[in-house]
Amino acid sequence: MTSHDNIFPGKPSRRIVIAGLAGGALMAPRVARASEKVNLVLNWTPTADHAPYYFAKAEGWYEKEGIDLTIEAGRGSGASAQRVAAGGAQLGIADMATALLARSRGSNLSAVMVVYANSPQGFYWLKSSGITGPKDFPGRSIGNPPGDASRLMWPAFARKVGIDPASVRFVNVSPQAKIQALRSKAIDITSDFYNEHDLKVREFGADLGFAPWREMGLNPYGNSVIVNGDYLAKNAETVRKFVRVSQRAFHACVGDIGPGLKALMGAVSGLDESNQRDQWKRILELMRDPTTTSVALGALDANRLKDDYDLVKAFFENVGEVDLSKFATNSFLDTSIKMPAA
Repeated sequence: MTSHDNIFPGKPSRRIVIAGLAGGALMAPRVARASEKVNLVLNWTPTADHAPYYFAKAEGWYEKEGIDLTIEAGRGSGASAQRVAAGGAQLGIADMATALLARSRGSNLSAVMVVYANSPQGFYWLKSSGITGPKDFPGRSIGNPPGDASRLMWPAFARKVGIDPASVRFVNVSPQAKIQALRSKAIDITSDFYNEHDLKVREFGADLGFAPWREMGLNPYGNSVIVNGDYLAKNAETVRKFVRVSQRAFHACVGDIGPGLKALMGAVSGLDESNQRDQWKRILELMRDPTTTSVALGALDANRLKDDYDLVKAFFENVGEVDLSKFATNSFLDTSIKMPAA
């Protein structure tokens, strides 16, 4: 997977484009009109990885582009993909593999920007429980919400590490209750994003066990911006504006997360600033890869996307054919905005 330009504007023979959707709208003359109401449903409750959207909204950047943005909390990537596909929200945040699986089963959605170039998924446990790694998961309980992307993608992880996907028992646990459930031994294992890693290290210290997916040979794209297919076909220019404002906001937050966290915490109660700052440091690791640093912040690589699709086909049943050129695109990105190399 060394090619980054197969979906990069300027090499049309190989790039991924959403045929017939963006071209005409991008070339059409701009017409002044009232702000358009747009809903963005998040993958979970708002935390540091969502700060750039709140920052851009607070700064009036979306409004300046004619977008009246409403940001809604989510209940998992599976739920946000379902909501966007059904038209309940025009835009959403969802794990790429989860969105791919949904698309393969008929959901009308496409991906227009990658937020996590590296998988944030990981499993946590207490070493004192006798678990030394994933090989010890069989017979144990895993606590996470029903819509959690790691639960949906569990068969792929299990088979990759050589255990039976049916060998564990899932327990419904809210995101906020994961640490307490692990501490009380109500569950043996929990899944969580790498963003929250420092919180668990402080809580459990040397007793904490951790298995990041990306170090297990599974590194599918993580959180991505998805859009309803019908909406995209009719509103490609609005999508382009949303994506580029979001890119700009992420880039600003990479430079200084302070204003982003101020906007986030001004809109969302119950967040601890120091924890959110720790989260953002981990998020920077997840955002950075050769494509986002050389092509554009938010860009995906066609070869990696194909690998993600092959992963979904290999480990899931009822996976339909997906034309990747109509599922994902870099064409809405501003290629002058790149993720800093460090």
